[in-house]
Amino acid sequence: MSSDTTTPRLSTTLTIVIDVVLVVVFCVIGRLSHAEGIFGDIPGLLVTIWPFLAAVLVAHVIALIRRTRTDRVLPGTVIWAVTVVGGLLLRALSGQGTALPFIIVATLTLALFLIGWRAVLALIRRVRGRARS
Repeated sequence: MSSDTTTPRLSTTLTIVIDVVLVVVFCVIGRLSHAEGIFGDIPGLLVTIWPFLAAVLVAHVIALIRRTRTDRVLPGTVIWAVTVVGGLLLRALSGQGTALPFIIVATLTLALFLIGWRAVLALIRRVRGRARS
């Protein structure tokens, strides 16, 4: 099995971009599921996106300060937790909805997105590492 020092690493920028895109996708899916506008209502879309976008960026800033390898599953779990808790707190503080069903959907969907791609990457790395052995 490969160690952290020999396992190919995704760039920090790419990791942040992937997470930001997935947070935006989560928000777009949410607006679509409630028949709310996307391209016809850019201000509404931005209101929906900003709390979770701010939270995921804060999570990454913390990881950068700590020099954490955020393309791994465990740090991804922390990124996810900060994104969910921070995003929900910012939504609540800005007067947006935080009903229990939304909290559950946001938590599970963002887990699938933010931890899921890292888990797939870890599996690919493990398979490639075994193939090299």
